[in-house]
Amino acid sequence: MNRPVGRVFAALAYRIGLSPNGVTAVSAVFTFSGILVLALVAPGWWTGLLVWLLLAIGYALDSADGQVARLQGGGSLAGEWLDHFIDAIKIVSLPIATAIGLFRFADVPTSYLLVPLGFAVVATATFFGMILNDLLKSSKGIPSSAQSGGGGALRSVILLPVDYGIVCLVYVLWGWSTVFVYAYAFFFAAALAFCLLAAVRWFRAMRALGNGAANGR
Repeated sequence: MNRPVGRVFAALAYRIGLSPNGVTAVSAVFTFSGILVLALVAPGWWTGLLVWLLLAIGYALDSADGQVARLQGGGSLAGEWLDHFIDAIKIVSLPIATAIGLFRFADVPTSYLLVPLGFAVVATATFFGMILNDLLKSSKGIPSSAQSGGGGALRSVILLPVDYGIVCLVYVLWGWSTVFVYAYAFFFAAALAFCLLAAVRWFRAMRALGNGAANGR
């Protein structure tokens, strides 16, 4: 849903003359506001909804910045760097803020905090792996995954548990910690499984790419 909603935000930003980097900045404000609520405000039914709303708007705006760049004739390397830099901070700080909020406000075993901390590691490794894949492929003249597209509807459905927008929905349960911890653990398990399976696939693809380059010489 982030891209359809992002199109609305992109059209609005374009009409008011907001630059792609400006959209990225607004996206960061919404996203990190939600993250701060997790770490600083005692959980309740309304805080969970607020966190989800802030994260969801930030995610839609994160999609909108690229659309605004295309509307204005193309993006820049600096804009792409800024977008990925903000994403990298978001991906690691969200689970850390979750761990802080659970530690401060929820009656959960201390050992459970390893789940969000592990989520931070897994999310960072997955993000870096995808970025590195695109970087290495582009060095060989191969289109990135975003450029090549593919996968279809079935793949999208299968990967729903590791979609950032779906993961954001779990924070609606933030006010009910006994339910939240089970739902969050499920998404962590899905993210871990995806990271491990993807790492094997990515390594084989990079090895094949390297062997192809060596044979080409």
